[in-house]
Amino acid sequence: MNAKTEALRLLWGEGRRPSRGPQRGLSTDRIVAAAIEVVEAEGLAALSMRRVATALGVGTASLYTYLPGKAELEALMLDAVSVEDTLPNDRPGGWRAKLEAWARADWDGFRAHPWVLQLMADVSAPGPNTLRWLDSALAVLEGTGLTEAEKVAVVESVDAYVRGLARLYVEDQQSGAGSAEETAERNRVLGELVDFTRYPHLLRALRAGVLPWSGDQFEFGLQRLLDGVEALVESRTP
Repeated sequence: MNAKTEALRLLWGEGRRPSRGPQRGLSTDRIVAAAIEVVEAEGLAALSMRRVATALGVGTASLYTYLPGKAELEALMLDAVSVEDTLPNDRPGGWRAKLEAWARADWDGFRAHPWVLQLMADVSAPGPNTLRWLDSALAVLEGTGLTEAEKVAVVESVDAYVRGLARLYVEDQQSGAGSAEETAERNRVLGELVDFTRYPHLLRALRAGVLPWSGDQFEFGLQRLLDGVEALVESRTP
């Protein structure tokens, strides 16, 4: 059985049970919680079965009576954090307000917990919480007149926009390229080296006080994306 299949069985309650008695009150939930604490404090690169066992004060072998390995642990971790916040359809307002609130919550969450982005890229085993979230997101679009395929496309488009921009933000922060000091230094050097009259449209933006690579475009992009969805919804209104 491969890791993906084993992870799915664990997520859906058909996974391995302890082959020996519980070790010092261990449970799968407690192991997952400890793993999340390790990653929050030390980053995803620090995650290992040995490190989690140390955090729990048990031998590494004890964890393997509950989980086959690190890949399955990561799948359980991702599902555990999938619905920590309010579900999309439980937010107030109409469909657009709900999507805006969900997108902003994810934008804040991904930047605060960048390891979740990495797990999303690595884990391909959806669990109960993940599907509950997706079901709620699709419920937001009930009554809009959109087809089922269009509802899925809207949810995936908003998710891809938020996740993609958050990944760029995190990469910039980790490299130092997104810091105010780095941005100011880069712009200063460019000002000394580049004849911006060769780039008249860019020069016009600079003279208007707009500095590329230095602003937060999240809200602008989100609104334009939802403007397009709203136009589609309105086109379906009798």
